[in-house]
Amino acid sequence: MKQWFLIENETEYNEAINRYETIRHAKKGDSNYKELMLLVKIISEYEKEKHAFPELDPIEFIKIRMEDFGYKAADLAREYGDKGTISKVLSYKQPLSLTMIRKFSKLLKIPAEALIKEYKLQ
Repeated sequence: MKQWFLIENETEYNEAINRYETIRHAKKGDSNYKELMLLVKIISEYEKEKHAFPELDPIEFIKIRMEDFGYKAADLAREYGDKGTISKVLSYKQPLSLTMIRKFSKLLKIPAEALIKEYKLQ
């Protein structure tokens, strides 16, 4: 069995992921169970550190994800139901509502926590 340490680079990360995939069905009491639990912990820590979302205000985050998915304001309006409101929100004239946060979190694959941050309106 390989001795595992904190993951410091993508090569080590990929090795850990590959090993995890090999032993992921180990049950408590199995010889690989403790190794599996350790891999879950170190993989999770590495992902949290390296793949964290940038510190952006919610509207900038929405705009970036819209670009990632090729969405326009009209696509958000279809999801939410009101083009005028979407326009105001994207131009910082109106805050996101709880309903928008829920819908856009799901549509744009953004954690709701990232959309509830405070930001300045114009």
